[in-house]
Amino acid sequence: MLLIGPFSQILPMSGLPLKGPLQDEQLPVITQGGIVVTDGVITDMGRFAALRLQYPQSEVHFIDKPMVLLPGFIDCHTHICYDGTRNRDYAMRVAGKSYLEIARAGGGIWDSVLKTRMADDVTLAENTVARANRHLKEGVTTIEVKSGYGLDMVSEMKMLQAIQSASLHTQATLIPTCLAAHMLPKDFPGTETEYLNRVLAELLPVVQAEQLAARVDIFIEETAFTPQAARSFLDKAIAMGFAATVHADQFSTGGSEVAVAAGALSADHLEASTDKEITQLAHSGTAAVVLPGASLGLGMPFAPARRLLDEGASLVIASDWNPGSAPMGDLLLQAAVLSAAQKLSVAETLAALTVRAAPVLQLRQTGELGLHYAADMQAYPSGDYRDLLYYQGKMKPAMVWKKGVMIS
Repeated sequence: MLLIGPFSQILPMSGLPLKGPLQDEQLPVITQGGIVVTDGVITDMGRFAALRLQYPQSEVHFIDKPMVLLPGFIDCHTHICYDGTRNRDYAMRVAGKSYLEIARAGGGIWDSVLKTRMADDVTLAENTVARANRHLKEGVTTIEVKSGYGLDMVSEMKMLQAIQSASLHTQATLIPTCLAAHMLPKDFPGTETEYLNRVLAELLPVVQAEQLAARVDIFIEETAFTPQAARSFLDKAIAMGFAATVHADQFSTGGSEVAVAAGALSADHLEASTDKEITQLAHSGTAAVVLPGASLGLGMPFAPARRLLDEGASLVIASDWNPGSAPMGDLLLQAAVLSAAQKLSVAETLAALTVRAAPVLQLRQTGELGLHYAADMQAYPSGDYRDLLYYQGKMKPAMVWKKGVMIS
């Protein structure tokens, strides 16, 4: 048994509604608090002085500086399993070339596909571990990781196996997602329907049998898959037992409507969403995942986060860490910038990184601090939780714990 504290403030992120606007006054705050951890799980929490008297035999980790404690962040949308960079794409983009012009010149997703196909599984696993560990040190204790830079049966399996291997070599929790439906491969000799049917018939049964992923994703866009083909794919994958998420409304609409109709856990991107899509999402059980890193990388407007919240949606913020549109991978910085741009309260922003992100990955006992919850925690060198966004992501956690074990 370990008692950790005293913390200037503990933000459990508990008892908050999972949809709609939040005010900072709704945040529960424990001052001069402590956390009791047993076998990686929180077994008590409250005022530190009272906990010391209640657990006199416990090992004590004294916090002797002002610190704010909150749950570890959950990044529910990343592409951190890849090889190579797309710095050429970025240079072309800031020089004024469009997304389609870059793709026609040999850039875009296909460039990462070719580089990732050439990499061996050891390299891919090592790359994933390195990125996951950087995220972990910055307070992100749970990370979704997509395939999708393989786009053939062998290479997609290689990516998912690399993610599985990486999960054994990092303390972060990695949640794999099969994104074989990232785009129609340029070297596939058939239609989008034929490709998706091959994924359903040949890849997903093996992924399921080998327990490489329990989630699928599909990119619905003019440069990827049509809403009609995507809906059929999602229905069949869900019938097989997979949970689903969707790359939706990034450059054009149609994707979020499919996500809602299919009962997907989330619709991700949403930069192009209009009032119609915002209302549909708000009145559904599908979370709205916004990716400010992609907007920063592509130089395009942010998703309408404020409007989504005001309509009653469940807003989640993720990094979209990938080699093309979002290479930065700094989740807190991106969230802070989005918060300032769209006037999201501190409560709304922190909830979007913790308690509201957990259901997107079907996580229980994670995303908040409470009895029987995993002791996935981070502490910032401040006496006031508002500093996390005030410093716009520059303040990083001084301490991170995964299942009660401090990350060195």
